[in-house]
Amino acid sequence: MGDALPLRRRSGGWGRPLIGFALPVGLALLWEAAVRSGLANGRLVAPPSRIAITIVELWRSGDLPLHIWATVWRVAAGFGLGVISGTTLGALAGASVLVRQIVDPTIQGLRSVPSIAWVPLFILWLGIFEPSKIALISVGVFFPVYLGVLGAIASVDRKTIEVGRIFRLGRFALVRRILLPAILPAYALALRTGLGLGWMFVVAAEFMGASEGLGYLLVDGQQLGKPDQIIAAILIFACLGKLTDGLLVSVSAPLLRWQDTVAEQGLS
Repeated sequence: MGDALPLRRRSGGWGRPLIGFALPVGLALLWEAAVRSGLANGRLVAPPSRIAITIVELWRSGDLPLHIWATVWRVAAGFGLGVISGTTLGALAGASVLVRQIVDPTIQGLRSVPSIAWVPLFILWLGIFEPSKIALISVGVFFPVYLGVLGAIASVDRKTIEVGRIFRLGRFALVRRILLPAILPAYALALRTGLGLGWMFVVAAEFMGASEGLGYLLVDGQQLGKPDQIIAAILIFACLGKLTDGLLVSVSAPLLRWQDTVAEQGLS
């Protein structure tokens, strides 16, 4: 027991993020070695060195910053709309049995509709420009946020509410001191899930006649037979998704500092 705390402290700092790089870097080095040694030709899956050259060339030409900005802007706008609508409707459905009985069956049915099925409808309603793309992304974000808020509120132990009423807490104090702390962990997880789906839906959104964005780079690479450009776009998607997820975790961490869970310290 005496050595457990120092061990945990030594494993913190820069160690944790660096461990996360071990797997992708190791796989990249193995593939680079396989291509250079002639075990693989690297025609369909370009080696990391060629992908790095492609990324540098796209950056120097000024195309890559433009595509990244277009995609990040669409994800940010769609994420904001999805979070606002999902949180509002999820809170209403979680707090009111009547609202839940009215809206939840319809939302659960719509949740099963594939993302690509919304594309022709949004093009018909909103055209092929930015509103249709942002609407599609917001749909992807909406469902996990709605479910997360609804499930978190519905799972709050009624005994804790009764304790608050025994102490004569008003409605606002009851929400602030009991309800919000109880649902925050599930809500933070729902936001992360919604953000991940937002990055996935932006690809379908950028297939809708986009002339800029990382999704456009994917289509352009496929049409011109450039596997290195396709893989470069996929890697940039992965990096941006991880960065934004890390930012969301950092923002929510101070609000969840009171937790003492297995995820914080492990089972040891």
